[in-house]
Amino acid sequence: MAQHDYINRKRPQRGKNKKAPAKKPLPLVLIALAILLLAGFAYGLWYIKTNADPEAVEQVKQKPSASKPEIKKPQTPEFINEIKQAEIEVEVKEIEQKGPYQMQCGSFRTYAQAETLKAKIAFVGLVSEIRRTEGSNGVWFRVRLGPYPTKRGAESDKNKLKRQAKIMGCGIWLWN
Repeated sequence: MAQHDYINRKRPQRGKNKKAPAKKPLPLVLIALAILLLAGFAYGLWYIKTNADPEAVEQVKQKPSASKPEIKKPQTPEFINEIKQAEIEVEVKEIEQKGPYQMQCGSFRTYAQAETLKAKIAFVGLVSEIRRTEGSNGVWFRVRLGPYPTKRGAESDKNKLKRQAKIMGCGIWLWN
């Protein structure tokens, strides 16, 4: 079997042997048709200008200067006037506030974990405190924010913590 020498073999030249397709000139028929249409349009304009009736041209010129028709303003419907004259009675009920609120964002066994959460809350721009509570289950360190005069204020800070610090486990309760 003969060995083939692929290294010294000349590679086929790409693109040089292929000839680009020749551009086809626009057929003379299309060019003649375009010139004929243009000439016909120019002749039509000249014919209209030279054969126009001078009296009709004067009438057209004088028509716009004639008196303009009067445009009447639309009348407002009666019910709109009645609405404007009617007196509106609005009763505003105040919602009773149950009291100040607090928000708890975590409860931990170690003080270091509570400090970490407090630091995250501080980076958001809110002030929190750590409360140590002892019970039958042992010592707990709770991270709390508040007091808030309204629940709406507490909800606002809760959403702020969710958006900025990704702190999700906050609960809102009445202040004890």
